[in-house]
Amino acid sequence: MALGNNTHIKIRGARQHNLKNIDIDIPRDQLIVMTGLSGSGKSSLAFDTIYAEGQRRYVESLSSYARQFLGQMEKPNVDTIEGLSPAISIDQKTTSNNPRSTVSTITEIYDYLRLLYARAGTPYCPNHDIEISSQTIEEMVDEIMKLPERTRIQVFAPIIRGKKGQHKKVFEALHKEGFARVIVDGDMYDVDDVPELNKNTKHDIDVVVDRIGIREGVESRLSDSLQIALEKAHGNVDINVIDGEDLHFSENFSCPICGFTLPELEPRLFSFNAPFGACIDCDGLGVKWAVDRKLVVPDETLSLRDGAILPWQPISSNYYPNLLEQTAQFYNIDMSKPFKELTKKQKDIILFGSDDDILYHFEQMNGVKRSREMKYEGVMNNIDRRYRESPSAYTREQMAQYMRETVCPTCDGYRLNVEARSVKINHKHIGESVDQSVHEALDFFTHLTLSEQNSQIAKPILKEVNDRLKFLQNVGLDYLTLNRRSGTLSGGEAQRIRLATQIGSMLSGVLYILDEPSIGLHQRDNDRLISTLHEMRDLGNTLIVVEHDEDTMLASDYLIDIGPGAGVHGGEIVSEGTPEYVMNDDHSLTGQYLSGKRHIPLPEKYRTHDKSEVFRIRGAQENNLKNIDVDIPKGVLTVVTGVSGSGKSTLVNEILYKGLHQQLYKSKHTRGKADSVTGAEYLDKIIDIDQSPIGRTPRSNPATYTGVFDDIRDVFANTNEAKVRGYQKGRFSFNVKGGRCEACRGDGIIKIEMHFLPDVFVPCEVCNGKRYNRETLEVTYKDKNISDILEMTVEEAYTFFENIPKIKRKIKTLKDVGLEYVQLGQPATTLSGGEAQRVKLASELHKRSNGKTLYILDEPTTGLHSDDIRRLIDVIQRLVDNGDSVVIIEHNLDVIKVADHIIDLGPEGGDGGGEVVAHGTIEDIMKEPRSYTGYHLKKWLERSHQEVK
Repeated sequence: MALGNNTHIKIRGARQHNLKNIDIDIPRDQLIVMTGLSGSGKSSLAFDTIYAEGQRRYVESLSSYARQFLGQMEKPNVDTIEGLSPAISIDQKTTSNNPRSTVSTITEIYDYLRLLYARAGTPYCPNHDIEISSQTIEEMVDEIMKLPERTRIQVFAPIIRGKKGQHKKVFEALHKEGFARVIVDGDMYDVDDVPELNKNTKHDIDVVVDRIGIREGVESRLSDSLQIALEKAHGNVDINVIDGEDLHFSENFSCPICGFTLPELEPRLFSFNAPFGACIDCDGLGVKWAVDRKLVVPDETLSLRDGAILPWQPISSNYYPNLLEQTAQFYNIDMSKPFKELTKKQKDIILFGSDDDILYHFEQMNGVKRSREMKYEGVMNNIDRRYRESPSAYTREQMAQYMRETVCPTCDGYRLNVEARSVKINHKHIGESVDQSVHEALDFFTHLTLSEQNSQIAKPILKEVNDRLKFLQNVGLDYLTLNRRSGTLSGGEAQRIRLATQIGSMLSGVLYILDEPSIGLHQRDNDRLISTLHEMRDLGNTLIVVEHDEDTMLASDYLIDIGPGAGVHGGEIVSEGTPEYVMNDDHSLTGQYLSGKRHIPLPEKYRTHDKSEVFRIRGAQENNLKNIDVDIPKGVLTVVTGVSGSGKSTLVNEILYKGLHQQLYKSKHTRGKADSVTGAEYLDKIIDIDQSPIGRTPRSNPATYTGVFDDIRDVFANTNEAKVRGYQKGRFSFNVKGGRCEACRGDGIIKIEMHFLPDVFVPCEVCNGKRYNRETLEVTYKDKNISDILEMTVEEAYTFFENIPKIKRKIKTLKDVGLEYVQLGQPATTLSGGEAQRVKLASELHKRSNGKTLYILDEPTTGLHSDDIRRLIDVIQRLVDNGDSVVIIEHNLDVIKVADHIIDLGPEGGDGGGEVVAHGTIEDIMKEPRSYTGYHLKKWLERSHQEVK
């Protein structure tokens, strides 16, 4: 059967991971949503079966020469798949951690902007802000001939501008070349009669090349004179118009006042990734690693004697304290006075050094007191020098504690050299263009005013730029600035950028597989994302979306519910069909939540709080926050919400967390800009449970991170077999020599470096991936060795260790947060951001609480089904019931509705956000007409027939 006649992707016998030999026909050219509990098998079907087989077939279609570089892809565990199209996976992996990668570069917008500025940009002198241009001799002649007839002009060649010296050799050379007159500092002289010039003064010298009266037929003489002047003055010529305004021309882009010149405008001039356009000071990064004064002097109320200069505290030597004391004596600086009370000059001497030679006396060595005269370099310069010049890694590490990324002062963070920043369109250089948000840039480029010629040149370029900006806007990313580093994007933002890029390619007949594109998106922006997915479908593509979002499921053409449970309890097709069909299927847990038959209940009673006991933020101004004051109550569940880009993460992570962390742990975290952050007196500890990996190597896993593996190793060390053999607890660690397999050093896998290709990981042939040597694996507990335990799921381990309370309690916390399907030894590198976050949450749950902890969670519902969210809320409520404070950044309405206190930021994203739109109870939020959260919350509660009690 021809592919064009296939109406379905027909899968038979899918057994990948936990899939239970399933058969399914998935309709083509439709929007299909796969849903189900976490670990039910959605990703196994969508990514590990359908996408993997599509990729494998593509690789097999290539030549044997190409395949040797790509390697043989493993066939997924499935009998047959028919009707596959070329497959593209759009997942949540961050685009790039390369600091040179930005939103504008990965969407190719910057490539088009470079071309736009090279072809339609206007150069300006950075010193005098006047337009500069280049002309041919013919253009110069035409411009001069526009002067009224009989106008007298003089053609000057500006050979010297602002240079000291007597310039005698210049005048001698001009005399030999036959030139008669020169203009020196505005006065005309014969070349032979120029008075002796002051060699210490800057001078301007012009050669008088010709004197001409404007009349018909003079063009040829004028052209020759201009040619001579341009050759003498390196492409520049001045026209002195008698009784008129002088003119300046240049074959180069050159300023008539200061001579600032530009090379020929071409796209590479505007690239910060090439030496031709990059700022020479920061090498095109826009930031520099520099010493931070706040880290050097964290507490200015201390005196120099009491340790105001933190890096120069005596450690193993008194060298630097002595240096500081003798410098203070030389300059008569009072070392007992608080640092903040010293004069600016005294502070500058201490921090930045001086030019004076000071005689320093050092400690005695072998009975001889050493002295030497030297300049004092200053604390800041000393740290910078030692960081850059020291061969010792330890010294560099110590100095790095007092340094942080700062905006490059040379290019103001624009990454480009002065020449590139001198070219402007509508008064903005290319750096300022990408400093705008997507929304602002779209408005700017839509309303450009260009000359008729430049409009024709720019038209096709602007179409590409505006199309890409519209795609970004349509997927809810209009708040992102174009120069935002791609490494700082969330998984959902990175995925939606790739989605926007794919829309721009306008492909059809493609199978797209997406992983929760709605993550990090407010309900207000869901409609735009869904319309984008429909647009891709309407081009003739098949979209398979792994998703839990209710709006996306209801907007799908075909809904597939996988389950019924997670792990071994999942892997089956519970229900499939239209959203309406699944909603009416009593077997489908998802359908029951969609139809409202099941829902997460509102709390019986919301907690109240003491208004005097709050974490108080005053004058928050970081990023887009508009000098706001926020009170976050202690001892309750607080949710910070608002549209994407409204300032939630800035407020909670950059200001609240870092501000309190600084006070509690005296850390060197640099807090976001705010007048003050108070409330640390209510806390013993603050814990940030984000979605960063729990480890960056396969050695880290849920068992090691939660600490339960220590207890499990104790169990094995106490078995009779281990005691007979003399095995201690360390024998059962895969991180130390003794019990581990030395061929793979306990990794279970071998990394093969492929040089110009990504590294390949293969199972260790000696231990077959079991991590341990044969002798260690011979020790068993209840017929299971230590490797078998690591391969158990959380649910299996919970039953296996049910008689050991200490282990059972820790494993139960993993089960409580919905991770029963995860293996204890599953490498950290294979966990999603949401799974890693829940492992961190589980590791905190089994610890004893004293009610003086602040937990901060960033979108903990990522990757969770409604039923998983119900369990997660129970866990979070348990933390608050212990007296602890919990602050959650979240868009999910189920989490928002159970919060005791809600802070809604907005009203928009980017520059349109950064304000507190509403705060208080759920009812307070729903009453606020400006709150998008309140509007959607009210509509959603009405649809599910729930009322706030």
